[in-house]
Amino acid sequence: MNSSSKRESYSLLKSLVALLLIVGCLWAAQWQYHRGVDRHARNSVIEMNSAKKPVALTEVIANPAAHEWQPVTTEGTFDSESQILLRNRYSEGVYGFELLTRFADTSGRFFWVDCGWVKAGENATTQPKLPELPSGQVSITGRLRLDSSLPRGSFFAIPGNKSDGLVSKANAQSGSATENFYIDLLSGSTASLTPDVPAQLPELSDGPHMAYALQWVFFGGLVVYGRFLIRRDVLSSKEL
Repeated sequence: MNSSSKRESYSLLKSLVALLLIVGCLWAAQWQYHRGVDRHARNSVIEMNSAKKPVALTEVIANPAAHEWQPVTTEGTFDSESQILLRNRYSEGVYGFELLTRFADTSGRFFWVDCGWVKAGENATTQPKLPELPSGQVSITGRLRLDSSLPRGSFFAIPGNKSDGLVSKANAQSGSATENFYIDLLSGSTASLTPDVPAQLPELSDGPHMAYALQWVFFGGLVVYGRFLIRRDVLSSKEL
């Protein structure tokens, strides 16, 4: 193979590598774009449903996925013997726990109620001070949540392992069997049912996905421009 053929082969290889890089950049841009669209749509659903007026849980129980984040009301009793503290929950930078308590409604359904954030004890061996829940029948108002609800992270909308959600963890730790949804407690028939720090809505930011999509398009453009410069230099060297 003469030198001219070798240069043509190297040029073809460089063009192929450039093409693969461009395709990869465009694929990454499209992936980030669709993540941004999905995130925006999810945030819109949260904003719309959380702003609705409370309805009876029985009205939405047939299709909880369509009514996630909507305020609901129900009646029943708390089982203070079935409680779980979820670790690594913070409120205004203070370490604490999220308190889950099992609830039995008047229809015989069992589900978990997130009773809000509680401050951790002084050290790992100190039991945190838990709110006292009424022992009799009460009515509560809270947001309907699914087991695969959004985490409280900054940018990532959906957990990687959807089967390992809040309800799954709670049932695994307690040995209970409950519905596949839970409720963020907001208020109730007594003042003690209003959490000092209720569960918060997730951050409703669309995140950086659109910016990342544009960034990948820019990277693809740089590859095209770089290949053009290399090709131009090769042609210029041939003319000399």
